[in-house]
Amino acid sequence: MTASGIYVYGIVGRSHPLSANAAGVGEPPAPVRLLPADDLAVVVSAAHPGLRARRRDLMAHQGLLMTLAEAGPVLPMRFGMVAPDEATVLAGVAAHHSEHVAVLERLDSRVEMNIKITPVQDNLAALIREDPVVRRIREETRRYPSYEANVRLGEAVASGLRRRAAAAAARLPAELAGTGGTVDDMRPGPDVEGCVLNMSFLMPRREEGRFRGVAERFAADHMDRLELRVTGPLPCYSFVAPEPVPARA
Repeated sequence: MTASGIYVYGIVGRSHPLSANAAGVGEPPAPVRLLPADDLAVVVSAAHPGLRARRRDLMAHQGLLMTLAEAGPVLPMRFGMVAPDEATVLAGVAAHHSEHVAVLERLDSRVEMNIKITPVQDNLAALIREDPVVRRIREETRRYPSYEANVRLGEAVASGLRRRAAAAAARLPAELAGTGGTVDDMRPGPDVEGCVLNMSFLMPRREEGRFRGVAERFAADHMDRLELRVTGPLPCYSFVAPEPVPARA
């Protein structure tokens, strides 16, 4: 298939190592190379027409970035960043050179971890004890049963479980930030259906184990209210400016 532009994975320091057999997105996977840009380098490959967000390519994009991050800081691009030619890529890097250097310095030896929290769905007894609104609606439904009453009770239960989980989840960022410097920064993520908290944390790579330990203890202490999922380490997307290299999709 004929190449169509330059696919951009991220920005690194010019001396950043790159495996000779590094491969990126596409079928077959496109060979990856470093495009020098003064004291920086852009990780690129050929782009092909018809590239879509298939799981295979999404995983190839993220996997390459994580491999690069193991050898030094990487300013990651979102999947699908394509420029028409090398000149466009280099002009974009040059226009924001100082910002890119500052971001790479900040991300050195750091990773992103993400936590998502959802309400537990099987603790109705505790909710009824603690929530007078749910308790009242349940009593009304028992006295005057109907389809509409059951719907109203179901909505009240779902809302109550969410409130309980959200109240507990609100305490997690402070606990993670107060663990002896484990967390450097935190950013809320986009709303996710069913989640009461979606937050990313920037931290030294060496603190990943301690971070997970704090999160696991928090989940155990609040297991009657919430379910917690930790994902990472991830490329540090949440702690860089969006689309730092001008490009077309």
